[in-house]
Amino acid sequence: PTYWYELAEDELRSTLEERQMGVARNVILFLGDGMGVSTVTAGRILAGQMLDKKGEEHKLSFDSFPYTGLSKTYNTDSQITDSAASATAFLCGIKTNQGLLGLSASAQRGMCNTTQNAHVDSILRWSSTAGKSTGIVTTTRITHATPAGAYAHSADRDWETDRAIPDSEKACEDIALQLITRNSDINVILGGGRGAFYPDGVPDPDPDPKFNTNKTSRTDGRNLIEEWKLDKRNKMASHRFVYDKQGLDEVNVAETDFLLGLFKQGHMSYEIDRNKTTEPSLSDMVEKAIGILSKNDKGFFLLVEGGRIDHGHHDNRASRSLHEVVELAEAVEMATKLTSKSDTLTVVTADHSHVFNIAGYASRGNPILAVSDIFGDVNLKATDKMPYTTILYGNGPGYNSTRQNLTYVDTEDKEYVYQSAVPMNSETHGGEDVAIYAKGPQSFLYTGVHEQSYIPIVMAYASCVGPFAEGKKPCAREFTKLIPTTECVSRWLF
Repeated sequence: PTYWYELAEDELRSTLEERQMGVARNVILFLGDGMGVSTVTAGRILAGQMLDKKGEEHKLSFDSFPYTGLSKTYNTDSQITDSAASATAFLCGIKTNQGLLGLSASAQRGMCNTTQNAHVDSILRWSSTAGKSTGIVTTTRITHATPAGAYAHSADRDWETDRAIPDSEKACEDIALQLITRNSDINVILGGGRGAFYPDGVPDPDPDPKFNTNKTSRTDGRNLIEEWKLDKRNKMASHRFVYDKQGLDEVNVAETDFLLGLFKQGHMSYEIDRNKTTEPSLSDMVEKAIGILSKNDKGFFLLVEGGRIDHGHHDNRASRSLHEVVELAEAVEMATKLTSKSDTLTVVTADHSHVFNIAGYASRGNPILAVSDIFGDVNLKATDKMPYTTILYGNGPGYNSTRQNLTYVDTEDKEYVYQSAVPMNSETHGGEDVAIYAKGPQSFLYTGVHEQSYIPIVMAYASCVGPFAEGKKPCAREFTKLIPTTECVSRWLF
């Protein structure tokens, strides 16, 4: 009993000592795409077992954040959201229709003429207007739904390159073009997706023989990477474009104000597959981004997406997905080392969940990716007399009308496709609430159950930008009052 009492008191003490008030000079939003609560739990166990622990007792970096809440992820026309509508919610502060980016629900998907007067700005834009530095880091294409929600206004999330826009809708600009021509003030842009930035006929600096450029290369003849460089030269701004880990490692943050890094033609590699000598990790990118952004005395806003958690789930490949969770937690730990909770509001959340579950009665420490031993007895099986894995999916490509006997199958292999209940080519999102983890100035405001659109409004309030900028609504600066210090409360209790 003493062990558990002391563990609880340690958690209580650390929460009491967290300063609740103050203004956030910096805001960092970590977004685990598809990282529902069950995914966090399984990722936590895997991370612990990778350290030779039983796993369940382990804590991911953000598990130690003092404040948590829940986010309701439905959107205006769907009970279960996609990543574009949810990005518009947690970045722009409004709920919208499925497939829309940076547009209100008055717009209709795929209809360019409905976007007029529907544009809504994001916390990144609010922060930039306030004079802060801004950055986007992702493991997906930089034009994919979550990162695009920070800077684009698009009637269809799939309009990542001009090639993807139907001829009837060409009046609208593609997402890659918007990033380069309408968001030239973003200081750090790191992720994948080079294919949408080069025109037909221009060779890629590091081509992937498996990548089909015919689906992404630009038809307008514009080389957006060269346009980005030219813009920075015209502004006499220090800048670097990089496309591999060596290039990123060589960037001198003290001498670089703008950094564009596109490390793959498509999405970046899963962490479990990544070539560690040629492709940077999410943590690598976060470290470089904060190094550049933190030079601004007014502070910064940084969006970091662990985007391939989602992709692993869609394929029912849980090993790939959960290793992405572990790396996201490492990136959060990196940011914690490089910032201070006294002036940096850090939020970790998800855009939606998945139909991913942790099932059965496996004994403590049973490998999370393995067959369930059911209270330690490997002979206790399902009614079909065959074993099953602790991890199961509600739907997806893992369905088989005749269930596979897993007795001699290595379910911990990264390629293993976990069994599902309903046959689908791609597993679906889940509609339940997702968690919000927060620390730093005003982080206590995230406790409770909130609409997803609440998330950026608190960030704006805490950092005094956007609707709470100077001359507008009162922000955290005006409401910070003298209260008994939490250190005093802690000393009195303990």
